[in-house]
Amino acid sequence: MWGMSEVQPVAVDRDVVDFAIIGKWMDEQGLPAGEFEDVRPLGGGTQNIMLRFRRGGRDYVLRRGPQHLRAASNSVINRESRILGALDGTGIRAPRVIAACPDESVLGASFYLMEPVVGFNPQNELPELHAGDPEVRRRMGLSAVEAIARLGSLDHEALGLGDYGKPEGFLERQVPRWLSELDSYSANAGYPGPEIPGVERVGEWLDRNRPARWRPGILHGDCHLANMMFSFDGPEVVAMVDWEMSTIGDPLLDLGWQIATRPEPGTTGAALVGSLGAVGGLPTPEEMIAHYGRFSDRDLSDVTWYTVLACFKLGIVLEGTHARACAGKAPAQVGDFLHAITLELFEKAHQLME
Repeated sequence: MWGMSEVQPVAVDRDVVDFAIIGKWMDEQGLPAGEFEDVRPLGGGTQNIMLRFRRGGRDYVLRRGPQHLRAASNSVINRESRILGALDGTGIRAPRVIAACPDESVLGASFYLMEPVVGFNPQNELPELHAGDPEVRRRMGLSAVEAIARLGSLDHEALGLGDYGKPEGFLERQVPRWLSELDSYSANAGYPGPEIPGVERVGEWLDRNRPARWRPGILHGDCHLANMMFSFDGPEVVAMVDWEMSTIGDPLLDLGWQIATRPEPGTTGAALVGSLGAVGGLPTPEEMIAHYGRFSDRDLSDVTWYTVLACFKLGIVLEGTHARACAGKAPAQVGDFLHAITLELFEKAHQLME
């Protein structure tokens, strides 16, 4: 997740972000010079580092991988900056990249600068306007659907993203790819194995009922409401954030993802979207599908299949944190919380399969 809520200013380790180096690099890019002012971290459930600052009369957000880089950290940052750059000017609601540095030797990690987003993340806050009006919340959900529908309707090849993913065999790869991921979690000492009822049954159902025809497009990959920022003044999405799982694949998986993660009050999963998940008022799955169809000419007859796939894939992704928590590599409370959501997702998958 990539919320962008502001937290209290803290000291920034110069080994992570050396502003003398950043300033020199910015000068080389022709960006306004000056002192770094109002430096503050932005947080929201990710280990990637984001800092907001002001320099030369302009505001910026710097994004780089975590202090202790993972194997794919730099490639993830480079992919993010690439797709955000490609989307600039398309009308898609996403952060705007100002400049990117794929050269890891400059700062010790790839990074990019983007314009700050003016809006709120419902995982972290819910303004009075949105909290007090269920119609505003319903329209928030519809705006999120419109955002992914418009994204999936773009010509990715015309945007220079023809090699951004491997769409050939995308749907065929999903079940074996994620079952293999689930198997890999056993390498975590103390993990008892995936105690998730019916994993194989869901995988078999997905393979039997896989859509025969589909059209490639841009897939956000993790488009739940906690990865959306909304206007303070209305229900509109102002930016989709956290593009780490983006690729070229079947965009209808994004619609299935939004339906699968639609927060239902009283469930564990609803807690991922904070107050919004508690109060509800969001559109029904039927309304979401109909609204998607207003902005896309894709065949929506197999949306249930994509929703089951979203439950399957996201459930396995979240189980990875549970496995790491069992090995002491993540907080036990977080692992238990996400495991509970995994069980809910698989329960929803079984209900949809009936």
